[in-house]
Amino acid sequence: MRMIRIASLILLLTSAVAIAQQPAAKSDQAHEGALKASQSHGTRLVQAGPSRYQIAWQRQEFYLFFHFGPNSFTDKEWGEGTESEDVFNPSSLDCRQWCRIAKLAGATGVIITAKHHDGFCLWPSKYSTHTIRESKWQNGKGDILRELSAACREYGLKFGVYLSPWDRNHPKYGTPGYNDVYDGMLKEIFANYGPIWELWWDGANGEGPNGKKQVYDWRRFERTVRTLSPSTVIFSDIGPDIRWCGNENGIAGVTDWCYLDTAGFTRGSGAPPTDTLNHGNINGLNWIPAECDVSIRPGWFYHPAEDSKVKSGNDLFRLYVKSVGRGANLLLDVPPDREGLINPADSIALVAFHNNIAGSFSEDLAAHAAVEAIHPHRRLKQQGHASGSDLQVQLDDGDSLSFTLRAAPMANCIVLKEDISLAQLCMRFTIVLKGPDGQEQEITGTTIGHKRIVEFPEMKVSKLTLTTTGRKGKTMFNSLQLFHIDQSLIEK
Repeated sequence: MRMIRIASLILLLTSAVAIAQQPAAKSDQAHEGALKASQSHGTRLVQAGPSRYQIAWQRQEFYLFFHFGPNSFTDKEWGEGTESEDVFNPSSLDCRQWCRIAKLAGATGVIITAKHHDGFCLWPSKYSTHTIRESKWQNGKGDILRELSAACREYGLKFGVYLSPWDRNHPKYGTPGYNDVYDGMLKEIFANYGPIWELWWDGANGEGPNGKKQVYDWRRFERTVRTLSPSTVIFSDIGPDIRWCGNENGIAGVTDWCYLDTAGFTRGSGAPPTDTLNHGNINGLNWIPAECDVSIRPGWFYHPAEDSKVKSGNDLFRLYVKSVGRGANLLLDVPPDREGLINPADSIALVAFHNNIAGSFSEDLAAHAAVEAIHPHRRLKQQGHASGSDLQVQLDDGDSLSFTLRAAPMANCIVLKEDISLAQLCMRFTIVLKGPDGQEQEITGTTIGHKRIVEFPEMKVSKLTLTTTGRKGKTMFNSLQLFHIDQSLIEK
């Protein structure tokens, strides 16, 4: 495909961008205030850029969460840690089925609750006596992490692990000795089941069996992971690589910055406010993009009563637009049932979701449009033909990128991508759509990041013009695509 390259506009940007520090945007009004403040002169500081592992993670976009353990059999969400190991006894467990369905759903990886708050380990850990080794499943010889990691390799999926630091069963919980236990578990998992792509840290910190809470040695745990697997991205309220989006509804902020200030905050109860986690910090020092977690069911673990309450393929599409389509990643929980299988109700919804995605974004209507970059302050125009998915154009404030389409197709969706390897720089943009009959629509937006999906009332489009009207630096766009998606998928 041909690429338009506006050579005179492309400047090599470093991953660090100097800007003035301001609090997180909490609304469009706050975002406007931060925009004006960041454009004024003042104290300068440096923001971190993404690592190559964070960039690779961002491209994964959508993957599955598997909540599985004793809670799957007891109808609980948070186990007590006193449940008999024998309650865990899936009759037909098949991790290959899990991965086969994940692949059909378009997922790029999976994350498994290797140990939830009840302390039950889905592998035979030598650091605990509350594991599948003590259960009657497979006569104590089973190992779900081994089976699932092997299935992920077979199906070409990334393998991630949720390892709750809270443990309501372990007798050492609440003592300094538990940090040795947890650190030992980390070493077991990375040594025996790697490569591990994402490590998921829950912020929960309740009481253990002795009635005490644990003081977690987070620095030690981070050092262990970085030493054993530098490529693993770590999720928590404050990263260091990925942050929680501030809700369990799977929805990122309409304005979503990949930057976050973490100084003075801790994981769990000391985390940044949920509004900050949802939007990020416009001038935050650390590159910590958002991950949106949500369950396909009302609960995180399997409950038979919820078989009729599974989100539909259309529901999941809407969540995709509000997470991936706002520059975050989507982590969708699909809990295996008591047989150890993905339930048919969930499978049907996942396939429908994949069909919605594939059908909506398969044909870029702007792929062969005539493209013109307009730079009024420099009295410069440059023209060419290009696929919208192969742009490499840098726009300053007031600069525009126009696409002229011959056939004037019916459309209702635009997908924008910013080159985040350079930084996240676009603060505000405007898109003007024109039809052959004189019809015109104007759309405004704020952040773009890895991907921004913009929906609008359908119309025939003969020309569209993208203008940056607020930025922290010259914004590099590497994709603009135009689509017509099923009207039933557009949020009213």
